[in-house]
Parts: sequence; C-alpha cells; structure tokens
Amino acid sequence: MLTAAQVLAANNFGDTRTGGLAGPMGLFLILLLSAATILLIRNMNSRLRRLPDRFPDPGRAAEPGRSDASVVDPTDGTTTQESRPNEPTGHQQGRNG
Repeated sequence: MLTAAQVLAANNFGDTRTGGLAGPMGLFLILLLSAATILLIRNMNSRLRRLPDRFPDPGRAAEPGRSDASVVDPTDGTTTQESRPNEPTGHQQGRNG
C-alpha cells in the first residue's frame, strides 16, 4: 500500500523521458493560438474594408427618398416629460450629512 508521502513524491509532471510531452504540447498550443490570431486579424480586416469611408452625420436630417435611413418616431411627435432630472426623488431627500 502506498503512503501519502510516496504518492506526493512520485514524479508525475511529465519531465521524464517517457512522459515528456510538455514541450511539444506547449509548441502545439502556441501554434494553434497563433493561427487563430492570424485568422481573426484577417477576418476583422476584411470586415473593416467593407465599411464605408464616412458614415452619415447623425445630426443632419435623412434624405426623404431613402427608406433605409429613415427612423419612425414611436411617439408620433408627441413629447411628454415624465420626470425632471434635476429635482431629487423621494429617497434622496432628507439626507443632509
């Protein structure tokens, strides 16, 4: 029967001749991560090339003939102010230090 000291003293870390896979496995992982990084960079470059040079100005009104740039207002032009942002709410009142 093995004691706890014998189990802990056993060399199971892969640095012996028979189980030495740490170096090749590390190289494989580095090559795999490098290939994934290269593919990711190529994909992002191709996506960036497809973007337009300039985006339309969000402050400028959209052209009336373009249906893809128009945005429908869900309030139908009616605006209501539900709360005033500068006034304290109920849970903020009464805390004076």
